[in-house]
Amino acid sequence: MTFREFRRRCLLLPHAEERETWGEATFRVRDRIFAMGSSEGGFVSVKASLDDQSGLLEMDPDTFSASAYTGRYGWVRVRLRGIDGELGARLIENAWKRTAPRRLVSEYEVTKRPVASPSPRTTAGSPAGSPRRRTRRPSS
Repeated sequence: MTFREFRRRCLLLPHAEERETWGEATFRVRDRIFAMGSSEGGFVSVKASLDDQSGLLEMDPDTFSASAYTGRYGWVRVRLRGIDGELGARLIENAWKRTAPRRLVSEYEVTKRPVASPSPRTTAGSPAGSPRRRTRRPSS
């Protein structure tokens, strides 16, 4: 996997955005980081559970390691050339799911496809082109 593909896959997820922080690209959902890296080092970091981190390190210690500073929380450092697009996509999606609000994850799970970020014509959290409408129930 290349960094360019990593970036593209991160930004395909609902409400994902890229912001440079600490001299690296950080990928966020609702202002919370789920992945980070740069095109220069060949490594990225993704958010994971401690169990997933342990399994990845055991599976391939040449490709995966605990991230500096955040590894104690489950973050995993990934050597991009050591993974293919399918594994990379799963790591990114899982990191996003661990970070995104539950409601957004639920909406994503229902559609199983990226939902466009809200535009001025849509309501936050609803798929683009289908603004959420609230109807009042008749009072009894």
